[in-house]
Order: sequence, then C-alpha cells, then structure tokens
Amino acid sequence: MRRDIPPLAEVRRITEKKRDAWWTVLLVDPVATPLVRLTAMRTRITPNQITWGAFVLGLVSAACFAFGDWRWLIAGALVYHLSFILDCMDGKVARLTGQGSVFGAWLDFIFDRIRVALCGVALMAGQYDRTGDTVYIWLALAVVGLDTLRYINSLEIFKIRYNMRKQIKARVREARRAENSAEVAFMEDLLRNNPSADIEHDIRKTSTVSAVGTEAGSEAGFEPDSEPGSEAHSVPGSEPRSEAGSEETADSSQKPQGQVIDLQQEFRHRFPVYLRMRSFLLRHRIRTHLVSGIEFQMGVFIVGPLLDAVIEATLVSGALLLVFELAIIYKLLLSTRDFTRTIDSFDRDEVATAA
Repeated sequence: MRRDIPPLAEVRRITEKKRDAWWTVLLVDPVATPLVRLTAMRTRITPNQITWGAFVLGLVSAACFAFGDWRWLIAGALVYHLSFILDCMDGKVARLTGQGSVFGAWLDFIFDRIRVALCGVALMAGQYDRTGDTVYIWLALAVVGLDTLRYINSLEIFKIRYNMRKQIKARVREARRAENSAEVAFMEDLLRNNPSADIEHDIRKTSTVSAVGTEAGSEAGFEPDSEPGSEAHSVPGSEPRSEAGSEETADSSQKPQGQVIDLQQEFRHRFPVYLRMRSFLLRHRIRTHLVSGIEFQMGVFIVGPLLDAVIEATLVSGALLLVFELAIIYKLLLSTRDFTRTIDSFDRDEVATAA
C-alpha cells in the first residue's frame, strides 16, 4: 500500500481537468477520481493496463450490441459507460503517479477510435438484423465517419492555431530582441489556465475585449497550451499544474509581463452572450464545447440503447456534433482574421520604426 498518495481533494486537483466535457464532469469524475486514488494506493496497476481494460470492455459492449435485443442493448450501454470510466481513469492515474508516457497516449487514442468503430458497426448490425431496416447500414457509416471527422478537424485546428502562435511569437521576438523584453502571451492561454481570471475578465468586458493588453497578464501566468482531448496519458512535465500559492504569485508579479495577444477578439465582440454562458460553465468546470466526440459517443452508445431509440439518438447526436464543429470552424475563421490584423500591426510598427 502506497503512503504517498494525497487525500481525495488533492487527487481531484491533480487529476481532474480545469475544463472538461459535461458528461465527464457530471457522470464520470465523481466515480472515476475516488477509484483512481484507491487504485494508486492499493494496487500496482499501470495506466497502460487500465487502457487495455477499457478496450476489452469496449469489445464486450460491442458484442452485447451485436445481439440486437433490447435487453442486450441495455447491457451494452452499461458496459460502454464502464469502459469510458476506465478510459478516463488511465490518464488520471498517469498524472497522479507520474507514470504517463507518449506511447500510453498513443495507445489510448488508437483504442478509443477502434472501440467507437467496432461498437458503431456492432450496434447498427444488431439493429439491422433485428428490424431489416437498411437505414442502420447508413447510420453505421455515419457514426464512424463523424467520429473520424471530429478528431481530424480537432487535430487540424490545433495545428493551425499552433502555427499562428508560432508566427506571432517569432515576430515579437524579432521586433523586441534588442530590448530584451518579456515573452509574448496569448489571452486564451491566460484565461484557460486561470478560470477565475477568465470569469472576472468576461464580466468586466462583456461587450468588447482588447486585442492587446497587460492587465490579464498580471492576473494569470502564461503556460503553453496543450492539445485538448480525452483522458490520454500525460507525460510527466508536459501538463501545466495550477499551483496557486502565494509565493508563486509574488514571483510572477515581479517578472516582466509581455505583450498579450487576443486571437479571439472578433468572436468575443460578436457574441457577448457567449462570455456570460462560458463564465457560468467555468464555475462548474464544464467547457463550452457542449457536444464533442464524448457526448456524441454517449448519445449513440448509451442514450440510444437505453431508450431503445437508436435511430433517433444517433441522428440527434450527429446533428448536434456537426453544429458544434461548424461553430468551432467559424470561430477559427474569426481567429484567423485577428491573426492577420495582428501581423499587419507588426508590419506597420516596423515601417514606422524604419521611418
């Protein structure tokens, strides 16, 4: 029995994400986090072993779905939820014990995609065998396709945002190298890493948001952003920790604050009501992307089978997923405009300096 595992409140702080899917926050974390503490204290189970366990339960869920009968649908839904709880536990155990690895993150992602594909095909095949309705064949293709689209889109958006930030940082370093000034920070990072500052910022500036400012830089320390995703294994040192100690605050206040770039300025200005909604969700650790890949899976593989309404649940879940993905794409479009304006402002500054 390990004695270095902290109390449950500290385990929650270490393992639970600052922002997560509402399904995870409300229906998974209350069960998964205590189990993570018990697992770390009383067993030698590794995160990769938990990942394998989640995958095996996913296979069992697919087998239940394949039988097609409503009793097997209920069994498959319950087993799928257990599989998802384990899928969330592997990353939490990795963060708590420092056993995270790059291979574990890869394994977690691949098994997730295989599980969704197998369960999607098995669920629709069972219903096709049960009813003979060919619409289930198309739904199987839709489930696999939408899940793939979601993660491809997420990866590409992450790459575009990363490249925009990289270019801005390069321009700032080039322009300020002689001055030896502080690094550039991005408003989105400052707000994401400090939810309380995010709420205060939104309430204070509901109608308009400054593109460049230093006030937020003094409220929250800048740390690199990490790609959002499910509970993948965390590599030690790769995930920011929110140690809100007084000494850290004092140290950060003495450091020179750099320029703060807001690449979501136009989106915030066009949709001020979004800021209010986000502030409310942040208080409960829920991200504003209300229907992502997680909620889509739960709608198809849990809600639909439990209600014996697979077609309806799949169509509604798929439609909501597409709506939120389009919203993210639109937000990215507005962000690219902010990026262009920021780069143009650097060019104007260079011309003025040269003159």
